[in-house]
Amino acid sequence: MLSLLAQRPAAFCTGSRSVLSVTARSRNNYTTDSLQQVSTFANQNKLPRLPIPTLKATATRYLKTLRPLLDNSEYARAERAVSSFISISGLGPVLQRRLQEVDRQAPASWLENIWVQKAYLEWREPNYINANWAALLADNPNFPAVGDAPPGQPTGPQLARAARLIVHLLEANDAINQGTLTADSQRGTPMCMNQFKWQFGTSRIARPGCDGLVNQYPSTATHILVMYRDQTIEVPVYNNAGQRASLVQITSQLLQATRRVDDLLARQAQPQPSVANLTAGNRDNWANARQILEKDTANVESLAKVDSALFGVCLDVNVDAKDIYDPERSVALFTRSNSGCNRWFDKAIQLIVLGNGRVGVNCEHTPADALTTGSLLMEAMEKETGIYKDTASCAELAEPMPIQWNITPEVVKLIDNAQKEAGALAGNLRMLLGNMTQYGAQWIKTLGVSPDAYFQVALQAAYFRHHGKPAPTYETSSLRRFLHGRTETIRSCSEESLAFSKVFDDKDVSLKKKLQYFQQAIAAHLEYSKAASLGQGVDRHLLGLRAQIQSPEEAEKALLFQDPSYIQSMSFAMSTSNVTPGEKFRGAFAPVIPDGYGINYAMDKSDLKFSISEWLSSPVTDATAFRETIYKTLSDLYDAGEYAKRQ
Repeated sequence: MLSLLAQRPAAFCTGSRSVLSVTARSRNNYTTDSLQQVSTFANQNKLPRLPIPTLKATATRYLKTLRPLLDNSEYARAERAVSSFISISGLGPVLQRRLQEVDRQAPASWLENIWVQKAYLEWREPNYINANWAALLADNPNFPAVGDAPPGQPTGPQLARAARLIVHLLEANDAINQGTLTADSQRGTPMCMNQFKWQFGTSRIARPGCDGLVNQYPSTATHILVMYRDQTIEVPVYNNAGQRASLVQITSQLLQATRRVDDLLARQAQPQPSVANLTAGNRDNWANARQILEKDTANVESLAKVDSALFGVCLDVNVDAKDIYDPERSVALFTRSNSGCNRWFDKAIQLIVLGNGRVGVNCEHTPADALTTGSLLMEAMEKETGIYKDTASCAELAEPMPIQWNITPEVVKLIDNAQKEAGALAGNLRMLLGNMTQYGAQWIKTLGVSPDAYFQVALQAAYFRHHGKPAPTYETSSLRRFLHGRTETIRSCSEESLAFSKVFDDKDVSLKKKLQYFQQAIAAHLEYSKAASLGQGVDRHLLGLRAQIQSPEEAEKALLFQDPSYIQSMSFAMSTSNVTPGEKFRGAFAPVIPDGYGINYAMDKSDLKFSISEWLSSPVTDATAFRETIYKTLSDLYDAGEYAKRQ
């Protein structure tokens, strides 16, 4: 599951201290007729460029991250490889100079194109489950997720909630287009807003060997893509003059769209295989099918309608009742759907609405990080509560139209391949939810520690308890303080966290001493988090250097990358992500290695929430048992903290 130059990144962009949490802005933040404090892109020319760390700084920090993972002989070997790589006669200085030249030529960031290409577009395995991220959004009291939801047909609560969220996402698109979305900042530091240009009207395009992206800014498409009964539908939400449809009109458009598909399928003796299923399969399989489809001019028009759509809305009707009403099963459904059905996984944003009004999302990760998209979704959820004062209906709104496809037998076979692959992938994924109600962030802060660092150290201790060894761990730090910044990795497994994990259950070590180890582990995590947020982590710099290798001969000389510890340290047994607050937004994603866990967590005031995923094929992982170990570790830490307070 490792690509040539970069492991697939964890799905969510988070970190301790250095990260914007997924919180909604002010209630009227993207109401375009109100005055805004800072216009969307006003701070872009004030942002610094992402720095390139020195070879020595990266080498020093990198070796420190290897120490808890290697024995003495392995570490000595890695140390020799790193020393040779960065020496005057080594390849490191050559690659560093090339990377500096990339920086001089890049309009905004040396990392931007390298990251998008190596971490995403060159990835040939399915985006589905592997790279797309998903989330369960909070139920809306106006559309409670209770009552009957008859299978096989759309419901009133389903269409009503879908329409309301569509309206608020369209408001966000209008605000971004007009520059009236308030620019983000963190503790007075402006954040890059470039990713917001890639939220709407964006799609990944399957191409052999390396995919592409299509995007238009301003995003002026007049339609959204609706998926219903595995059919693609073009649903206009603006008229030709650019006037946005009212809530009443959008609700009607959704109802018309479902009826037209129902009528279409009723006239077919055998439903045509769905082109959308191709987006759940291997990227080269999809690229091959797309090239065949593009030989037909009608298909070219159909693909353009899908690719240019502002975002996707999936109305799920053929769903197991347990998937609708059980939140744990709902979040699994939003991650994997019914083996990839009723989705177009290349769209940057897909709303998924169930028959009882429950909503989730599934988003393609390439163009933007989850917290930027998440902030728009959070604001949409905030605005959907209460009474909505509808806008006037727009004139001459075009009707919804099912998108037609001319499919050859060869494409049918490729669709079948994709369906089989998606089914196997879905059947191999387990997704669980965890809820720790004993305490939350408020109590953690009484210890004088960062809640995020606390949870990360707790995870290290839990993994050591459960598996008896340290876990290479990925937590993502935001680089949005830099121009066109994306992410950097916080390597959460440290010498200090391992030392604490080893003594935590040692009865011969006093509680006072254990708490000293705990504080040292917290401090180490915070130090790395701060460095990562300032562009001084190791993973993106090493990726940039490796991307400069020009031949197999040079690859052999790049001893740092040849040493087994490089891949070992990147084989993240825990891929983790902090998406707070959890009462509104419960994220989920798959593990990044075959024997790993994917852990999303949120620290609310009075409780801790998390999701945990695993591959069922792994002989190493056991998400159900590990969840219990996490619970026990969090509870034991609470008891230790309370005891320490009384002393």
